[in-house]
Amino acid sequence: MTGFQEPPFKKVKNENGFSSDVSNDGQQCFKSNNGYIMKNNIQNGGPYSKQCAGTIGLEKSGATQNAGHMKKILKQRHSLPIFPARQKLLEELKKNDCVIVIGETGSGKTTQIPQYIHEERWDRKGTICITQPRRVAALSIAKRVAEEMNTNLGALVGYSVRFEESVSSATKLKYVTDGMLLREAISDPLLSKYSWIILDEAHERTVSTDVLFGIVKAAQSNRNCPDKDPLKVIIMSATMDVDHFSNYFNNAPVLYLEGRQHPIEMFYAKQKQDDYVLSTMSTVFQIHKESPAQHDILVFLTGQEEIDSVAHSIRQVAKDLSLAEFPKLRVHPLYAALPSHQQLDVFRETAPGERKVIISTNIAETSITIPGIKYVVDSGRVKIRSFNPSSGFDVLKVKKISQAQAWQRTGRAGREAAGYCYRGYTQEEFRAMALNPVPEILRSNLASVILQLLAVGVKNILNFDFIDKPSPDSVREAVEQLSVIGAIIASSDNLELTPAGRRMAQFPLEPRYAKAILCGPEHGCTDEVLTIVAVLASETIFVNPSGKKELAIRARQKFHSVEGDHITMLKIFRAFKSSKENKMWCHENFLNYRNLSYAVEVRRQLVQICQRCNIPVLSCQQNLEPVRRCLTAGLFTSVAELQIDGKYLTLSSKQECSIHPASVLFGGKPAYVLFTDLVHTGKAYMHINSIVDADWLYEVAPEYFRTRHIKKVCSAVGS
Repeated sequence: MTGFQEPPFKKVKNENGFSSDVSNDGQQCFKSNNGYIMKNNIQNGGPYSKQCAGTIGLEKSGATQNAGHMKKILKQRHSLPIFPARQKLLEELKKNDCVIVIGETGSGKTTQIPQYIHEERWDRKGTICITQPRRVAALSIAKRVAEEMNTNLGALVGYSVRFEESVSSATKLKYVTDGMLLREAISDPLLSKYSWIILDEAHERTVSTDVLFGIVKAAQSNRNCPDKDPLKVIIMSATMDVDHFSNYFNNAPVLYLEGRQHPIEMFYAKQKQDDYVLSTMSTVFQIHKESPAQHDILVFLTGQEEIDSVAHSIRQVAKDLSLAEFPKLRVHPLYAALPSHQQLDVFRETAPGERKVIISTNIAETSITIPGIKYVVDSGRVKIRSFNPSSGFDVLKVKKISQAQAWQRTGRAGREAAGYCYRGYTQEEFRAMALNPVPEILRSNLASVILQLLAVGVKNILNFDFIDKPSPDSVREAVEQLSVIGAIIASSDNLELTPAGRRMAQFPLEPRYAKAILCGPEHGCTDEVLTIVAVLASETIFVNPSGKKELAIRARQKFHSVEGDHITMLKIFRAFKSSKENKMWCHENFLNYRNLSYAVEVRRQLVQICQRCNIPVLSCQQNLEPVRRCLTAGLFTSVAELQIDGKYLTLSSKQECSIHPASVLFGGKPAYVLFTDLVHTGKAYMHINSIVDADWLYEVAPEYFRTRHIKKVCSAVGS
């Protein structure tokens, strides 16, 4: 294996990251912070090691299951670690209004606890709502639970994710993304249709999850009176800062569900690795030479380009004649922007005499489970986006993971059988890691959050009961953004939504995109703006296969517009519709069929919201200048000006930046560029750009471009 040196590892046997209690007879316990609740033999395994496999590209659940199949499912449910603790768990849930449940991955808490509550008929006065941070998890788990309960998806068990819903009046178990529950709270702050709310995967700490903590806590308090039905709350995770959460939720009891995992052998690097990518690759080949065929490997790296590069390198090295005696390697990348048929490849069974190597982002930490994984190789790195309120930058950086993330990754190796985890960092480096990742709300643009809080009825943002309060600077920056687009006004010491702001809050979009849609009728191009916003709401529509990127770029040149990337996207969408949404047409033009189809559905939903808000959907046909004018009305704070030295400076914060090489405007020097995102990856790049006219800027926001500062609004949230 030329060019690689195998990193030395030291072994730590059967280490795990959970507070497991094991009695002398090998039994394990279910306990609370008040003492042991139950001790019972817990069987190995369980059916849910495969429950998320194939979750991308889901099919609807069948209506009826035969008796033999249902008997098998019941047996699987009873084999789960959670089952022996069922009765004691229910006793704790009954006597407490709020409970925190910590359970190892695969214990069955997400699928079983809602069913236990339903079986006790504790949902007679309302629905059980279970939140998930990611749509793929909400969809896949709802499908699995519907199968276990022998019902159609959308009947007794349903789901609601952004731009997609399957529920009915009969739905009692509803799996939703946290963002969708937050949107429901806008029209119903008491969340009165629910009798139980289960906040699952709480450790992921998305922005929506953190806001939901405060909303649900307030709703529960406000419903704690004789004339209202009480609300029960369960917070669940595999790992979290339990003291922090318990204190926040009024000293809620913490229940530990401890099932026996398959043993996992740990290997740490003996010394710090200077090049984590090279170390990861050499570890893969070290495993490849020592383990039998069909023992598959899951590798954690940081991003699409890195993963594609490593996948290509591993394939090339695997062709070396010195490796001919070892199993054949099948290398599969896995990241969110990958076309669905390639994502599904990771779930296919490994053929005899072969080995599957999946190279993934952190999407494989919790959202999906890949069957057959025997080995995990953890680089110890993740790519994190952080918003800098002073510069307006989204900084995309590779950083070290937290200990909680490390344990999540380790657990991927022990889902079906005994496994192995190779950590590309030393034990000392592991101990120096943060215990938990930085919550997203502390590193994000808060404009959408504040708009939603105001829509729910929160007047004083700084006094909102956040579990971790964002910085005043982040709040002030977001308030200024909302003010300049006309979404809010300052009133004494509080903030209030304008009529336009209330309409913006109806859209599950960033406020600036909602503003552009509201300006559509004025410019006669609502139809076109809806299309562009729908495409931006999906993952990338472009496919750039490794080794074929130049071919892909040439194939798409016929869609390029000199006006910029937004009009290029519009032309692609129109051509896709003209092809009658043909999958082969997408393949020939290196376009992502799944994401374009998703954009079609998103657009349909946005049109419905426009109709509900009485916004006329007008079209400008082939005269597309009004489209760029309309986008400017929403995104005028995201414009850069060409300088004499050939560089660009953002008008809002005077940050130096460049047009991204993937943009159709790359290589040109338009005087003013409107950008969708400003991302710092080594240098600052403007992503998804359009040419705009300076006169348009002063037409849509004359005061903003004269003063660049909104003093009145900033004083409403503190100096």
